[in-house]
Amino acid sequence: MNKELKEALDILEKEKEISKETLFEAIENSLITACKNHFGKSDNVKVEIDRDTCDFLCYAEKEVVEEVEDDCLEISLEDAREIKSRAALGDIIHVEIKSKEFGRIATQNAKNVILQKIREEERSVIYNQYFEKEKDIVTGIVQRYIGRNISINLGKADGILNESEQVRGETFRPTERIKVYILEVKNTPKGPRILVSRTHPELVKRLFEAEVTEIKDGTVEIMSIAREAGSRTKMAVRSNNINVDAVGACVGLNGARVNSIVEELRGEKIDIINWDDNPGNLIQNALSPAKIVAVFADPDEKTAKVVVPDYQLSLAIGKEGQNARLAARLTGYKIDIKSETQAKDAYGFRYEDYMDEYDEYDEEDEEDYGEEAMDVDGEFDEKPEEGTEEAPAGQAPEEDYGEEAIEDLEEPGGEEDFEEPEEIFQEPEALEGPALEEGIEAPEEAEEKGEPGGEEDSGEPGEPWEEEEPEEEAYREDTGMEE
Repeated sequence: MNKELKEALDILEKEKEISKETLFEAIENSLITACKNHFGKSDNVKVEIDRDTCDFLCYAEKEVVEEVEDDCLEISLEDAREIKSRAALGDIIHVEIKSKEFGRIATQNAKNVILQKIREEERSVIYNQYFEKEKDIVTGIVQRYIGRNISINLGKADGILNESEQVRGETFRPTERIKVYILEVKNTPKGPRILVSRTHPELVKRLFEAEVTEIKDGTVEIMSIAREAGSRTKMAVRSNNINVDAVGACVGLNGARVNSIVEELRGEKIDIINWDDNPGNLIQNALSPAKIVAVFADPDEKTAKVVVPDYQLSLAIGKEGQNARLAARLTGYKIDIKSETQAKDAYGFRYEDYMDEYDEYDEEDEEDYGEEAMDVDGEFDEKPEEGTEEAPAGQAPEEDYGEEAIEDLEEPGGEEDFEEPEEIFQEPEALEGPALEEGIEAPEEAEEKGEPGGEEDSGEPGEPWEEEEPEEEAYREDTGMEE
């Protein structure tokens, strides 16, 4: 039993993950190569190895002949009977070959064959291992910068993070741990070449699958995802269980789940929306947080026309068109966004349909307002109408009230047309004798009594005085005062 060989094979199988059968085949091929180098031919050389004891036997198959012409392929009858007593002409005799007879060169070649086979198998194992992880995320350690590319240690192999797959503005320090997405694994003579990425949209998807249990077990499904690396990501999710909220499951308690992903992406914003089979509702959700008035979607041409309020146009388009661009990638529709004012004059917009939808939108708002205005008893607080018991009979609507106010201001005799009498106010001391006896009071006293005695009638219809003298008597009094 060859214990040393068996122990060596066990160690290689454990460390390099190379099967023993592959190593046995490598040893057999190395011995055949050594025989070829030693004898010049190896067509008739056979190697047998016991898998349990690791004992091996190397022999050559030779034909028994009377006269030997080729020592490598033929053997004489006498020599054959020494090995096998019952040998006869034409028989095939197994002649043992001892490995100790090999020269230094043959031994070195056999060693190189074994090492080469081990290297090839090691590369194949690594390639198969990472090929299974293709389109998945792994954790790596930043090693060094190679020009503008970054070498990342993934464990048994190194990955290359090209400049085009790096997020703009991200910097890494050596020995820093980061998560990367495996784009492609190539098998090259120097070993597997692994290309990784930090900008691929699938990176966000795999992070959510690892973080959110509902996505991993299939309760919540990620339907579509659109990403601008380093800035913003939009993701549409759908729940396969009516009792599970898809968006809430992805966000987590107090945003715990989504915040851990945002930290891994270095502060990248993530918008999570509900998926809808209706293209109009899906586009409306994708353009959030902007409010949408109407959506005209054409599933055949994959185009959509969207009408938004004037004050929401910039929010719907987003900074440098980012919100609209991500919504178009997420839904797969070419989206044309117009404000209400632009939609009236734009060619191709069915504005009459838009108005119908807009009216329905206003009616829904009114219904919502009516529900909020209900009393505790469940009754509506309706606005009192003119002429009812709740409203005064003389009260007019706001529009009529405004018109009457304007007419009152336009009537003559108002404050602008009022003129004070010069004689009474300029010379109050002239009131003497008969004037005082007739009961004409001074302006100050008239004001104290609440009578408009201090001012002359401006001609404007108003409330009559309590004590009003006829015009003739007033005229005589004025004439007497002048005298």
